[in-house]
Amino acid sequence: MNTDTPGQQFIAGKRRDGTSGEPYEITDPSTGEAIATGILAGSEDVNEAVAAARAAFPEWARTTPGDRAQAMLRWADILDTRAEELARTESKLGGKPIRLAREFDVPGSIDNVRFFAAAARNLEGRASAEYSGDHTSAIRREPIGVVGSIAPWNYPLQMAAWKILPAVAAGNTIVLKPSELTPLTSVMFAEAAQEAGIPDGVINIVTGSGPVAGQALVTHPDVAMVSFTGSTVVGRQVAAAAAGSVKRVHLELGGKAPFVVFDDADLEAAARGAVAGALINAGQDCTAATRAYVQRPLYAAFVERVAALMDEVRLGPADDPATDLGSLISLQQRDRVAAMVDAARAAGATVVRGGRAPEGALARGVYYEPTLITDAAQDSAVVQQEVFGPVLVALPFDTDDEAIRLANDTPYGLAASAWTRDLYRAGRATREIQAGCVWVNDHIPIISEMPHGGYKSSGFGKDMSAYSFDEYTNIKHVMTDITGQARKPWHNTVFTSR
Repeated sequence: MNTDTPGQQFIAGKRRDGTSGEPYEITDPSTGEAIATGILAGSEDVNEAVAAARAAFPEWARTTPGDRAQAMLRWADILDTRAEELARTESKLGGKPIRLAREFDVPGSIDNVRFFAAAARNLEGRASAEYSGDHTSAIRREPIGVVGSIAPWNYPLQMAAWKILPAVAAGNTIVLKPSELTPLTSVMFAEAAQEAGIPDGVINIVTGSGPVAGQALVTHPDVAMVSFTGSTVVGRQVAAAAAGSVKRVHLELGGKAPFVVFDDADLEAAARGAVAGALINAGQDCTAATRAYVQRPLYAAFVERVAALMDEVRLGPADDPATDLGSLISLQQRDRVAAMVDAARAAGATVVRGGRAPEGALARGVYYEPTLITDAAQDSAVVQQEVFGPVLVALPFDTDDEAIRLANDTPYGLAASAWTRDLYRAGRATREIQAGCVWVNDHIPIISEMPHGGYKSSGFGKDMSAYSFDEYTNIKHVMTDITGQARKPWHNTVFTSR
């Protein structure tokens, strides 16, 4: 890929470099190849982007839902024509298999555009009756204003879509800060929106570091709402910084998804689901299956089958269609994953498969082998903390009560799955597991029509679906006197004594 690329800022409809003076290089982590360079955004770039969004807000907020929908449908059509370019770029940015980008990331993002194009025309409040007899009430949903969003590096295009689409469909304008590791498809996404007729300033992209550009965005006085996806540690910092100006905050944070396999489950389906759920995007997914709790009669067979399936997983370059597992995002991330696996091993856990970086032709990329761990303690870091790598821990349980207790025994609550043929068990699991999504006999699929968001330390608020509009709109009660009388008894009560 040509490294002589335009700047990775998109402000008021124009692409440019940042003004911080700090250069950066974007690399394909599966090969170490440089794919783009630029200058990071500084606080002045954030100020200009927010000013552009604020200037564009009044007109965009007054645009009819039908007009917004038509522009978004044109946007989706433009993205369709660029799907292969988007997939190749997305694949190189994260070192992820091209097959994943082609079949999951890009089609899912374009589907999100079409969903929110339709949802824009169904954004309504609930009409209510004449509760007091002489007044009628209605509920209005109104856009908030300028939204400041911060997106992570693991799914750059999808995260841009999840942040931008509900905001602009509801009539807001937005400044998005993607990760400086993976900004290219976010800028491409915004450029396609401009081509579709969405006015300059409605969507702005600033590529900068968290401590500089992120902090400036979160604390900016003209930003009415902050939406952040990332780690729980940073999410707490974002919430604290936004609290100073009482901004609305939406947080989608870390996860540690339990994968509960009861003794009546289809063993083969569960084992394949565990491998797919643990290794998708090299495990760099906040909903990835990370803790497999397996009822004791199936436990040994489950571990054996998962290990055998991991042996079949093909590691390889991002652009090879045969690749199942790509690289991690960076050397720093691989070192973090390796340190957690090594600590588990040192504490007495058994590394059944993987647990190391591959050698040979893959050594120039930041790969890590599919890893299966057993015999870990429930209170160990590898069970309790987010690894964000291709690592699955398998632990046995005896009773259904124990399964639910263990599933809930982390600070997180983003996603989970239960594997069983028993309707009662499935019902109990979906009711009692504390997570924003509980799959039954599957793990990982998401669709535009359904919400995504967490409980507990996994954050609050929803991405995708019509529920996401609750994050991006203000609710206003409008009450109208329908009697035509100018005075009411309480008017006299309040004012006659003065």
